[in-house]
Amino acid sequence: MLGIIGAMEIEVARLKEAMGDVTVKNKAGMEFYQGKLSNCPAVVVRSGVGKVNAALCAQILVDDFGVDRIVNTGIAGSLRAEINIGDVVISTDAIQHDMDATGFGYPVGVIPQMDNSVFAADQGLIALAKECCEEVNPDIHVFTGRVVSGDQFISDRGKKQWLTENFGGYCTEMEGAAIAQAAYLNGIPFLILRAISDKADESAHMDYGEFEAKAVERSVKLMFAMAGRLA
Repeated sequence: MLGIIGAMEIEVARLKEAMGDVTVKNKAGMEFYQGKLSNCPAVVVRSGVGKVNAALCAQILVDDFGVDRIVNTGIAGSLRAEINIGDVVISTDAIQHDMDATGFGYPVGVIPQMDNSVFAADQGLIALAKECCEEVNPDIHVFTGRVVSGDQFISDRGKKQWLTENFGGYCTEMEGAAIAQAAYLNGIPFLILRAISDKADESAHMDYGEFEAKAVERSVKLMFAMAGRLA
């Protein structure tokens, strides 16, 4: 069973509309659509924005639906000059940039008393996503790299530079690393897919509003293709 999480309704609405044999279960303020997507048994859900919502959603998918892999789809801000609006980033791994226990002697991003703070995505899902994206989104560039997550919308050039210098990230958003941590703790494979909606600098507020729908369209097409191959 494939679990598909999007933070916002726009990120999952078309996926839910395309599902067959659907049943809906409500839990923790979320609607879990269980059925088939491109003939692949799946559960599609809008988690809500932020790391707590995302991690809670991932755990419900494991506990209540028995998913054996999770894909987090959506949009993000670019952290690299060569990654432009509309391009897609496929996660190699994920880290939480707002995890800060430096006062206790831990490096920034390190989760105290955990054996791991950088969560690696599944290699098979990475390869599949790259192949599918090149097929269904031939007009854009596809990148594989680190996703950095935190409970902040990044729209400041200085903060963007800090994220790049400290974490080497390719894009920044607000859910992926929390889902990655939940998947890691449950021992199941995960992947984060992000279409770029803005450049995570002072232009972010304007660009996000203009390009959100176009970016979502790219990630939705990719998710359809992946589900078909996983069926």
